Amino acid sequence: MESIEQINYLKVPAANVYQALTSEEGLGKVWTKKLKVKPEVGFVNEFDFDEGYLTRFKTIELVENSKIVWECLESDEEWIGTRVSFELTEKDNTTAVTLKHFNWRARTDFYRWCSYNWGMFLYSLKTYCESQKGLPYQDRDF
Repeated sequence: MESIEQINYLKVPAANVYQALTSEEGLGKVWTKKLKVKPEVGFVNEFDFDEGYLTRFKTIELVENSKIVWECLESDEEWIGTRVSFELTEKDNTTAVTLKHFNWRARTDFYRWCSYNWGMFLYSLKTYCESQKGLPYQDRDF
């Protein structure tokens, strides 16, 4: 099984990052404006990237200000059954965000492209948390 792992450092408390990653407001400014999200274990979050299908992630773990884990139920075929985790570690008012997208069946070109896009996700999360200017899918021109 393959795993994508990325890290970024945000100059805000972990509580701010956790809120951004578990709320419609935050994920709407960071990832996609078209979504349905609730910070509840068992809830199936929906994300729409205008590709003709929804991406659905079931929340399987929430540890306040520390960890979030999703399991992909519907999306691109290569994502189904994978999991995404966000681990937050705060030190001196800076939060390290470790993103892992794991349980990939193979290292494909789509896997590599997703690795790049998760890096862009972390950049958007950083700019949203630090300056309230995220870069959701609909606002990107790259």
